[in-house]
Amino acid sequence: MKQVAVWVIVPLLMLVGSGCTLKSTVKQTTDTTSNVTGTTSGRTWFNEDGLLNPEHKLTAFAAINQENVEQDLARGQGEYLTSLGTLMGLPNDRQAAFRTKAQGAFLTLMTSDQQARLQQLRMLAR
Repeated sequence: MKQVAVWVIVPLLMLVGSGCTLKSTVKQTTDTTSNVTGTTSGRTWFNEDGLLNPEHKLTAFAAINQENVEQDLARGQGEYLTSLGTLMGLPNDRQAAFRTKAQGAFLTLMTSDQQARLQQLRMLAR
């Protein structure tokens, strides 16, 4: 019984005595993450509910799915290209024309950086 008490009480005392709490550790981690996100991007990407703000959805989608988007752009069709058009606010009746234009501009789109590529895609969607 004494050995059990030593193995339970000593680590518990060390944890409490050090002032380490799970709540403060999680808070420090999330504060640091939000500070980095807020200061490195120059804007807030997430709302107070932790959801991605609508104006950043297109950028996030394109960055996360870059390889799949590039493959769909090359083919001129696919779910990622359709989703890209939807995120840009294209109605269904203009999706086919957008996909054709995007495929035609594939080489130009692939030589530009991420932000320039999104800007070019927005222009193709007009």
